Amino acid sequence: MSELFGTLSDGTEVHRWTLERAGTRVRVLSYGGIVQSVEVPDRDGRTADVVLGFAGLDGYLEHPGPYFGALVGRYANRIAHARFPLDGVTYALEPNNGPNSLHGGARGFDKRVWAVEGIEGVEHGVRLTRVSPHGEEGFPGRLELTVTYTLDASGALRVSYAAVTDAPTVVNLTNHSYFNLAGSGNAGGHELRIAASRYTPVDDGLIPTGVLADVSGSRFDFRTARKVGSGYDHNLVLDKGVTDSPAEIAELHDPTSGRTLTVATTEPGVQLYTAEHLSGPFAPGDGVALETQHFPDSPNRPEFPSTRLDPGTVYRSETVYGFGVRD
Repeated sequence: MSELFGTLSDGTEVHRWTLERAGTRVRVLSYGGIVQSVEVPDRDGRTADVVLGFAGLDGYLEHPGPYFGALVGRYANRIAHARFPLDGVTYALEPNNGPNSLHGGARGFDKRVWAVEGIEGVEHGVRLTRVSPHGEEGFPGRLELTVTYTLDASGALRVSYAAVTDAPTVVNLTNHSYFNLAGSGNAGGHELRIAASRYTPVDDGLIPTGVLADVSGSRFDFRTARKVGSGYDHNLVLDKGVTDSPAEIAELHDPTSGRTLTVATTEPGVQLYTAEHLSGPFAPGDGVALETQHFPDSPNRPEFPSTRLDPGTVYRSETVYGFGVRD
C-alpha cells in the first residue's frame, strides 16, 4: 500500500509504502529508501516505533546529516582524503566529512528519490531501483541498483541489495536506521551482544589505521551482552567474515520493554554508532545504529575485504532485522 508523503522543491513526489506482517509494521519512503518507522509490540503487547524518524518529509530535509533510516551508498562509511586508486587511476570524490568522503558524498543515495514498486508474488515487500550514473559524486561506472524490503513470516525485516556496473568501481551499501527499542529516551541502557573478536582502530578522523585489534579487555568487547553505553562510532570485525547467506551477528535488548532486535548479515563488519552527534528533535544517545557493511576505507586498504565490483559480476548483500520480546 502506498500514499503520497510529500513533495520536493522541484515538484518531485515522495511516496510512502507500508508493509505489515506478524505484528510488525514498517513504513518505507521513496526518498532515500528511508525506513521511516518500524512498529513492534513489547512484552505486554503495547506497540511502539523502534527507529528514529520524522512524521513528515520536512524533517528529513532539515536534518540530513544523521542519515535517519536511509539507504547509504555508493560507499557507506568513510574513504580517507576523499580519493582511492583503481586500476592505476586515482578517483577524487567530494569531501563531505572534513577531508574525507562519508556515505557516498554530499548527495549520496540517501538524498535521491528511488523508483518503488510492489514485488510480484510477494505480498509483504517492495522493490526500490535507481541508476547511479558514471561520475556521480566522483565514483566510476554506471551502477544499476535494486534493493528490496520484505517482511518474512516471523515479522523480520529483510533488506536485500544487488548492483551491477559497466566499469570497475567500488560498492558498499547499508541501511542507517537508529534503533531505540524502548520507543523513546536514551538507548544507552540497552544490552548489546556482537560476535566480533576484533575491531578496526581509527585515527582522529575516524579512518582505520589498518590494524585489526583484539577486543579482549577493551570497551569494544561485546561478545557477552552488556550495556551499550556511549562513545562508539567504530567498525567491529565480525568473526564469521563474508557469508553467502545472512548469519546472526548481534542482539540488542531493552530490559524495560522486553523488546529484542537480532541482526543477521552476509557482511564482514558492523559499524556501531551510539549517536552522540544527534541534535534538534533527538538527543545524543537516543538511538543505536548497527550498520552492516564492509570496512571503512577498504578501497585504500588492500588488506581489508575487497569492495571492488567489476562488469559481469553482481554485488549482493543481505541483512535481516528480527524482532521479539523477553520476559
